[in-house]
Amino acid sequence: MDSSRREMLATLPFVPAALGEWLVSWSYGLPAESAAHHGSGPIVGLADVTRINESRRAFSQMDQRFGAGVVRPVVMNYLNGSVTPLLRGRYSDKVGAELMVAAAGLTELAGWTAFDLGQHGRAQHHFGQAFKLAKAGNDLLAGAWVLMTLTQQAIYLRQPQWAEWLARAAVDTARRAGAPPRVMALTLVKEAGATASRTSGSGTHGGHAARQVERLLAEAERAHDRGSDDRDPEWLASYGRPGLVAAMGCCWQQIGEHRRAAGFAETAIQGYDGRFVRAVQFAQVNAAEAYLGMGELEEGITRARAAIPAIKALTSPRLVERLQQFAGRLEPYQGSMMVREFRDHLNHELAA
Repeated sequence: MDSSRREMLATLPFVPAALGEWLVSWSYGLPAESAAHHGSGPIVGLADVTRINESRRAFSQMDQRFGAGVVRPVVMNYLNGSVTPLLRGRYSDKVGAELMVAAAGLTELAGWTAFDLGQHGRAQHHFGQAFKLAKAGNDLLAGAWVLMTLTQQAIYLRQPQWAEWLARAAVDTARRAGAPPRVMALTLVKEAGATASRTSGSGTHGGHAARQVERLLAEAERAHDRGSDDRDPEWLASYGRPGLVAAMGCCWQQIGEHRRAAGFAETAIQGYDGRFVRAVQFAQVNAAEAYLGMGELEEGITRARAAIPAIKALTSPRLVERLQQFAGRLEPYQGSMMVREFRDHLNHELAA
């Protein structure tokens, strides 16, 4: 990609209206009769597809350990320099379908790294491309995967209505695909998160949404407990049990179930292994917010403080933003020496 196009993409805004067009195309558009291509590029085989999938797996592990700032340039160079020429090459219908799905996975990761860096218009652009590639490969599970990531972005950007529509589309897509249990569990948790994002925790509307969240989480637990399946897609490896538990804890937190949220966050922290450095820090902040919700100021600050040392090691503006948001929630306790010390420590580490 030339520098002028790269600069243009960097300035893209997030456009909610584009999501509607994608959902209609995904739901009602017909995939091409064949994924075969007879371009002027190289001859593509299944070995090329395997290399893309293995590269995506390695890049994803780097992202989890070091944050998007480190891995995004590598992902983009590989996507533009190695994958795009293959898409313009010559391949059969079978190879083409698998190539599209592999390219969708790498493009989704490119979008995810932009999301982690706070470049939401650019992230949306990548997600849209990944969605089209999943459609071209006629792979419903790959489409559900992209829909789940879009749901997470919509929740993050406080677009609750779009988050619900996207999450429901992910669940519907997974059901149509006869998704294996753990994929189904993940889509249900995403729908629970989207539903929780619109509840105020009070009133008729909030109470109804909270009951929906509880129902969806219970259904997700039952699905996950059915275990792994030989149909599990390769990308599911990035979402182990701790990740699912952490996401469930966020749902409980949003509907005001702080004690449950704290328990789920603690369980997630204990369950992650050394590869998931960023996820552990987010779980620390989740726990901090849950303890604060229970009025346990000291425990909340202790948990949030534990996430601060990773700021320098992780190039993840999302983590910084979450810690700053937590610091903002301490305003009612600003007279506390503990709060002043935490804020001073956070500001010092961010400025260093």
